[in-house]
Amino acid sequence: MRLDDEQESGNFEVQDGRGGGGGLGGGLGMLLPLIGSRFGCGGIAVVLVIMLVMGMNPLSLIGGGGGGQSVQTERPATTELTDIQRTSLKVLGSTERRWADIFKAEGQQYPPPTLVFYTQNGQSGCGAAQSAMGPFYCPADQRIYIDTDFFNEMESRFNAPGDFPIGYIIAHEVGHHIQTITGTADKVRAAQSRASEAEGNALQVKMELQADCYAGVWAARDTNLMEAGDLEEGMRAAEAIGDDTLQKAAGRRPVPESFTHGSGAQRMLWLRKGLSTGDPAQCDTFSGAI
Repeated sequence: MRLDDEQESGNFEVQDGRGGGGGLGGGLGMLLPLIGSRFGCGGIAVVLVIMLVMGMNPLSLIGGGGGGQSVQTERPATTELTDIQRTSLKVLGSTERRWADIFKAEGQQYPPPTLVFYTQNGQSGCGAAQSAMGPFYCPADQRIYIDTDFFNEMESRFNAPGDFPIGYIIAHEVGHHIQTITGTADKVRAAQSRASEAEGNALQVKMELQADCYAGVWAARDTNLMEAGDLEEGMRAAEAIGDDTLQKAAGRRPVPESFTHGSGAQRMLWLRKGLSTGDPAQCDTFSGAI
């Protein structure tokens, strides 16, 4: 990506977890519903297994665990940022300008989200933030939470190197912000509350694929951003974090009914659709087959 001339967003915070018992308890209990909606029951099971492996008591999730992680939020003006954080803020700044243009064309004002950097442990309006969860958007406080070590994992674990995957991941989470401020997320959550587990997962897949498409719309709208190789990097990243790819990597047979983010092929399809059209109206994953 050509980011040298992009202006960094000022909408960010840096959390520094200090003190306390350093556990996964406390706020993570509040985060379990978010984990369940994003990753299904399997995601919750993974978190519980991690706690057991680390010698921690899963019962602490429902209170009384003690030793919560205190979090200090540093003021941006006094924070020394890493190169990858600055890259992330340039991407965020680009999304702010592109979505502001889109909203303005509809006679609306775009309220940007805040990007929160943390290391290993943080705190969100949805509960505890844990690096094992990967990047996520919290609708309660309209913030994106990310441990930038995840981008190193994208390269080492998912074989998806390059700078465009950074943009794709952040723009995907911004896509969830768009769904929140436009009311799509509330409608989906309401529908999920009345649905079976399989139906709820299918709705979540549609949410995630729409966010992928919105990420493509952002990149398409920033005509000076893309350069040779970026499309291939994006497709490789989208396939690498598809539910079927992850289930195969874990030695499991892919079970479409358990998908919460979509297959690699679906994620590539909708990211490409956003990139090829640059039109958010073309990101309607809720009408017809996906």
